[in-house]
Amino acid sequence: MSDAARIDAVLQQYRAMRQEVAKVIVGQEAVVEEMLIALFSGGHVLLEGVPGLAKTLLISSLAQVMELSFNRIQFTPDLMPSDITGSEILEDDHGTGRREFKFIRGPIFANVILADEINRTPPKTQAALLQAMQERQVTAGGHTHELGEPFFVLATQNPIEQEGTYPLPEAQLDRFMFNVLIGYPSYLDEIAIVESTTGAAGAALAKVLGARDVLENQDVVRRVPVAANVTEFAVRLVRATRVDTPESARAATEFLAWGAGPRAAQFLIRGAKTRALLEGRPTPDLEDVRRLAHPVLRHRLVTNFHAEAENMGKDRIIDLILDEVAP
Repeated sequence: MSDAARIDAVLQQYRAMRQEVAKVIVGQEAVVEEMLIALFSGGHVLLEGVPGLAKTLLISSLAQVMELSFNRIQFTPDLMPSDITGSEILEDDHGTGRREFKFIRGPIFANVILADEINRTPPKTQAALLQAMQERQVTAGGHTHELGEPFFVLATQNPIEQEGTYPLPEAQLDRFMFNVLIGYPSYLDEIAIVESTTGAAGAALAKVLGARDVLENQDVVRRVPVAANVTEFAVRLVRATRVDTPESARAATEFLAWGAGPRAAQFLIRGAKTRALLEGRPTPDLEDVRRLAHPVLRHRLVTNFHAEAENMGKDRIIDLILDEVAP
């Protein structure tokens, strides 16, 4: 298949996925777009919003339209690492009469993992998930087990209920490509939601792409060319978030205690490539980087006391930095 044909196939699959997801998710076009950009880029997503905004439904719907294995893990304070990764059990071999250890795989062995309320589990369990997200493998009983490809972690987090929760460490937050915020629907969208969920049974979702398609699409994204000025802009934008460096933006120096690392620039370029591809363009431009700055940067910035005193949110700080960093 030629490159042009592969690009067209990616675009058609993306449109088909959006059409299927729209059968059950009303509105939230920007959220769905960011989720699909991350999936086509091969990145993990942290979805944040108050209860009742269909975070879990969105993720499970995306899993349904992909012919991939899917597991949901409900994170709780008593969840142990072995509950995710699996464990070794002592088993009798009836053929030889000997007893030996056998590894029983946990729910992490799937293509799509819904980590529901990820901040409700202790750091020890979060660390087990961190290894899986970064290295695509888990360690149990002194043995390393490879995870299948593709592998996506789509996690949800409730931002308003913090009692009994364990904030995600910065190292784990950095592994998420996007931090996607989901807000309340508009008035008309909420009417449509109520009408569609209180009537007849919902529509069935069709399978759009499988594991091989996902891996091929990720290969197409990697091969998208990027102009030097786009890469330079992404790097300068990330460096502008770092405090006490020559490239620091004024807003960063005033409101941030810690900026983003190099992985942010990598994700900006990967996301920009994917966004251009999904809009039918052969290469990304500066606007693609600007459009993805918020979901890439907001969970990588640490605000200081001045920002809290001034009630300065991270998205507003990113806006100020974008204004300072000229293309």
